[in-house]
Amino acid sequence: MPTTPATDGWPDVPGDTALTIHIPEADALARTGARAHVTVLYPFLPWSSVTGETEAALRSVLAATPPFTLTFQEIRRWPGVIYLHPSPADPLRALTKSLRERWPEAVPYRGIFGDEGLDPHLTLASGDGTDDIPSSAFDHHLPLRSEVRSIRLIVTDGPGTGWRDAMDYPLLGPVRRAARSPRRRCAE
Repeated sequence: MPTTPATDGWPDVPGDTALTIHIPEADALARTGARAHVTVLYPFLPWSSVTGETEAALRSVLAATPPFTLTFQEIRRWPGVIYLHPSPADPLRALTKSLRERWPEAVPYRGIFGDEGLDPHLTLASGDGTDDIPSSAFDHHLPLRSEVRSIRLIVTDGPGTGWRDAMDYPLLGPVRRAARSPRRRCAE
């Protein structure tokens, strides 16, 4: 369960980046002012330090992951937050782990919620009044299914400016060699 963020960890600062999965099937449900998404790693690296080498490494790390499907059928809460729990959550945890192994300086949520950050989630609403929103306001839209085929690097110019897409990295999975068909011998 998250605690109230420390003032030195929030709000977003200009140049913050994040790696997220847009879930368009949930856009109509989200009451956050942002597109519905699951965060894989926030913050990532400062935008000013994202170089061509960084992008190539990101492409390589993310391309090693096969596409997967998430199902959202369970509404959960933290104080001041209502969210959808993704299932299965293991592919999301594995993505975060592989990114953290490559970039250990990218500590989820600036370490406010511990080294591991938060459980994977899709925030529907947060802030004042959220605890008064009944879960039934979202129930009739569930379950939702979303095919995850890419991860987006997003960037903000700071509080109140929102987030914008910077790059999209496809999930491709392990490279497989095509099976060779047996050669036919010509009759002599």
